[in-house]
Amino acid sequence: MRIVVTGLIGQYAFGGVTWDYIQYALGFRALGHDVWYLEDTGTWAYDPVKMEPSADCSHNTAYLAQVMRDFDMGDRWIYRNAADGSWHGANGAEKILASADVLANVSGACWLTTETSRIPLKLFLDGDPMFTQIGLATDPSSNYAKHVAAHERHFSFGLNIGKTGCKVPTAGFHWRPTVQPVALDYWTPDTPAKSGHIAEGAWTTVMNWASYAPKEFQGEKYGQKDIEFERFLDLPAHTRERFVLAMGQGVGNKRPTAMLESKGWQIIEPDTYLPNYRTYHDFLSHSKGEWSIAKHGYVSSRSGWFSCRSACYLAAGKPVVVQDTGWSEHLPSGDGVIAFNTLDEAAAGLDRVATNLDHHRRAARAFVEKYLEAGKVCADLLE
Repeated sequence: MRIVVTGLIGQYAFGGVTWDYIQYALGFRALGHDVWYLEDTGTWAYDPVKMEPSADCSHNTAYLAQVMRDFDMGDRWIYRNAADGSWHGANGAEKILASADVLANVSGACWLTTETSRIPLKLFLDGDPMFTQIGLATDPSSNYAKHVAAHERHFSFGLNIGKTGCKVPTAGFHWRPTVQPVALDYWTPDTPAKSGHIAEGAWTTVMNWASYAPKEFQGEKYGQKDIEFERFLDLPAHTRERFVLAMGQGVGNKRPTAMLESKGWQIIEPDTYLPNYRTYHDFLSHSKGEWSIAKHGYVSSRSGWFSCRSACYLAAGKPVVVQDTGWSEHLPSGDGVIAFNTLDEAAAGLDRVATNLDHHRRAARAFVEKYLEAGKVCADLLE
């Protein structure tokens, strides 16, 4: 089939964003399909240098073109600049879209237009459970709700949606569970140690202090990672492990850097140390493993969200000790992947891995091969 994968690789030219989307294209390609990548968000390009929207998309398309070449996608990409409606990338974009069988609208990045709305099978892939559904449930007649409803199938990283104990509203949609696909060929579990690399021997993660303001639903507020992090501020004092966090300043630049560093966390700037997908890959691959919390909204709603970033750590053979959002009800915890709910559980998980690191490294890679391999995940989307 001809499958069009949407994303934000050019729109937000950052390392983690690239891996989030490109691995869908690689997964469908591994299945033998005719795969094209599309960006048509309806919003102006984001200039990462000036950190503001821009009518000039040249920086974005240059980065996107380089990524596509590096992943052997050649010119199989299309970018529409919302500022002037111009097409960039492959020639004959309209004809390519008109002949497509499937649109994999990852994170709903593509705002359906005349061309994409006519594709027979449109998959809406939600990577932000609870927050996506709050918007749909609180304003079911909005243009956004109509946009989501225009897709034939709906998937979510919220593995628990519709299950007892999960607070995520269905908002009238049938949400099928899914996880991040990982292209294993692009991650190796035996990366040689690099003396002096900032992540070498450390537990790391890549995160924002707060990506956006909390949202309210049925009298409860659902917030960001800053709320959950406060519960684990003293973790460095409860373990011998070292932590290096690539942490964005968040909305309003409110990250309390000095306080975090006084607690034993080493904070680095993502845009300095991880400016592209290569440096992001390098950072994960040289870490001891990932320790991370989840957004408060994911945790308090028991959404079942499992991190796309954690999936990449695991593919690199790096164990993850990550907060449970309810994902442990669907994916196994214990070897290579360890869930925690409390500070004591987090410290115990880190110590457990440290005492048998080689075992947990092997188990990490095996976990990805069994549950997150790109071909398997993408095949499930087409079932």
